[in-house]
Amino acid sequence: MDIEELSPPERALWEAFPRGDSVDLSSGNGSYDDPDRWGMERAVRAEVLVALLNGEVEAEPGQIAAVRLTGARILGSLNLGHAEVTVPLALTGCSFDEAPHLYWANMNSVHLMHCRLPGLVASGTRVDGHLWLEGSRITGGVWLDGAHVSGILNMTGVQLINPGGDALLADRLTVDANVYCDKDFTAQGEVRLPGARVGGQLIFRGARLYNPSGAALYASRLEVAANVFCDGGFTAQGEVRLRGARVGGYLSLVGAQLKHPDRTALNADDLGVETDVYCSDGFTAEGAVSFSGGRIGGQLSFRDAHLNNEGGVALSLQRLQVEEVLLRPARQINGVADLSYAKISLLRDDPKTWARRLQLDGLSYETLDPPLTARERLDWVRRDTDGYQPQPYERLAQAYRSIGLDDQGRTVLLAKARDRRKTHTLPRKLVGWMQDGLVGYGFRPFRALSWLAGLLAFGTIVFSLHRPPQLEAEQKPSFNAFLYTLDLMLPIGSLGQEMYYAPRGVYQWIANILVAAGLVLGLTVAAGATRALSRE
Repeated sequence: MDIEELSPPERALWEAFPRGDSVDLSSGNGSYDDPDRWGMERAVRAEVLVALLNGEVEAEPGQIAAVRLTGARILGSLNLGHAEVTVPLALTGCSFDEAPHLYWANMNSVHLMHCRLPGLVASGTRVDGHLWLEGSRITGGVWLDGAHVSGILNMTGVQLINPGGDALLADRLTVDANVYCDKDFTAQGEVRLPGARVGGQLIFRGARLYNPSGAALYASRLEVAANVFCDGGFTAQGEVRLRGARVGGYLSLVGAQLKHPDRTALNADDLGVETDVYCSDGFTAEGAVSFSGGRIGGQLSFRDAHLNNEGGVALSLQRLQVEEVLLRPARQINGVADLSYAKISLLRDDPKTWARRLQLDGLSYETLDPPLTARERLDWVRRDTDGYQPQPYERLAQAYRSIGLDDQGRTVLLAKARDRRKTHTLPRKLVGWMQDGLVGYGFRPFRALSWLAGLLAFGTIVFSLHRPPQLEAEQKPSFNAFLYTLDLMLPIGSLGQEMYYAPRGVYQWIANILVAAGLVLGLTVAAGATRALSRE
C-alpha cells in the first residue's frame, strides 16, 4: 500500500502501529456514540487495517506492534478470512459500515469494545488470547460457530439485534476461560450455544433474552467446567434449553424470570450438574419447567419460586436423580407436578404449596421433610392424576417403617386397600367392605377383639334365655351361658361346657356361627399380637 495515498487519520494509525500506540479520533466528549454525525476526518478504510494486520509494517525493535484505534468509522470490508494475524487488534468506539469477516482466521487477541457493527462473522476463528466485545451493538448476528478462544470471551453489555434469526450463533464454540454475557447483555433473536465448551464459568447475570416464538437460549449439550449464572435479573422470553448440558459446578437461576406461556420455559432434560441447582428466591416460570432424566449431585431448590403452567405440567422431575429437592415455592404450584420415577434422597416440601395435580408413580425417596402424619401425607398421594397407583402407597409406608413409625405405615397400607377397593367390581367391593369392617384388611387385627367381645355378649344373652339341652353323661357341670359361649368361640382347648350341651334348631346355627367367628377372629388377634411382640 502506498503511504502517500493515506488520509491523515490513516497515516496516524500507520505510524503508530510499529510501536503499538493508540490513535484516538474521537472528539473526547463521547460524540462517537452518534456515528451518523462523523465526517471523513474520522474515517479509516478497512483495507488499511487489513494491510497492517497482515504484516505490511514491521514492529520497531523492542516494541510490540498493534492496531489500537478509537472513535473511527471503518469504511469497507474488514476481511481477514483465513489470515494469520500475530498482532493484537483493539478497536474502541468504532462504527463499521460492513460486518467484519474473521472466519477461519488465526488471530491474536481481538478487542471490539463499544463498537457498532452490522454483524460479525468469525466462524472457525482461532483467537490466541481474549475476544472482547464489551458494550458493542451488533445487528445481523454474531457467528462464532466452531471458533476457539484460548482466553476470555467478554460480551458484557453487548446488544445483539437480529429478531427472528440468530442473535448469537456459537454452535461448538470452545472458550478455555470464562464467558461473560452479563450486565445488561441483551439479545433479540436466538442465542445458540449447542455443543459449546467453556473451560471456566458461563455468566448470563442480568442478561435479557428475547425470542418469544422459539428458543431464547439454545444450549443443548453445553459443557461448562465451573458454574453457570443465569441470575441477578436474568430474563428470557422464549425457551431456555439446557437439554443434555453438563455443569461442573452449580447452576444458579436465582430470581430469573422465564416466560414461554403454554410451552416449555426451561428445558433441562438430561441435565448433569456436579453440585446444586437454584431455581429459587423469586424464580418465576410462565410455562413448563422440566428436569426430566437429569442428574444433580447436590440440591435442587425451588424455595420461594413461582411455577405456572395451568393447562399442563408446571414442573417435571420425571426420572431425575438428585440428593435433595427443596420444593417449597412461594405459592401453590399452578399445574401438574410430575415426580414419577424420580430418585430423591431427601424431599423437602410444604403441604400449603402442593400442586393440586401430581404424578407420583415410581417416585423413590428415603426421607420426607416435614415428618407429617400418614393422614396428611395421604392427601398428597391421592392427588395423583393417574388415579389409584399402588407404588406411591407402598413407598410411603416403607418410609414410615424405616423410621420406626409402623402404625403410620399400617395406616397408609389400609388407605391403599380402601382406595384400591374403589376400582373393583361390586361383588369384590362387598367382600372388601366386610374385610375392612372386621379387621381393617388385616392392618387393624385388634379390631377383632371388639367383635369377639360383642359376639361373647350376644351368645351369653341368647343361651341364658334359651338353655341348650344336656347330653347324657355321668358327670355334668352346671350350665354357665358365658362359659358355654366362650367355650364355643375358643379355637383350641375346652372349658368343659360345649361337650355336655347340644343346642338345636336355630340355636345350633348360632352356635356354629360362634365357633367359626371365634376361629377366624381368634387367629387374627393372635397374628396381630405376634407382630406387635416382634416389633418390641
